[in-house]
Amino acid sequence: MIGYRVKTLREEKKMSISELSTKSGVAKSYISSLERNLQTNPTILVLEKIASILCISVDALLYEQVDHSMDDEWKEIMKDIMGSGISKEEMREFIDVSIKRST
Repeated sequence: MIGYRVKTLREEKKMSISELSTKSGVAKSYISSLERNLQTNPTILVLEKIASILCISVDALLYEQVDHSMDDEWKEIMKDIMGSGISKEEMREFIDVSIKRST
């Protein structure tokens, strides 16, 4: 069940429903309904937004392939970011702005 996986991953990241809603642009009430399995057919757009914030692929949400490890390309990107001197806060702000622009 997608809702259960969303809730589990959100809680693992110590994120509230409100925080996930704000960061993803998905209504808090919708996320709550999804997590309680009242909403069982989310659109791919909703899944993409939630998966992005939870740092997981849509496939992992759909097929329970919860793999928290990064592939080699992501590891290289992260090394480059860390080596550039960008702070975590600056990176989070960049991600938040990028997500808002894409919605």
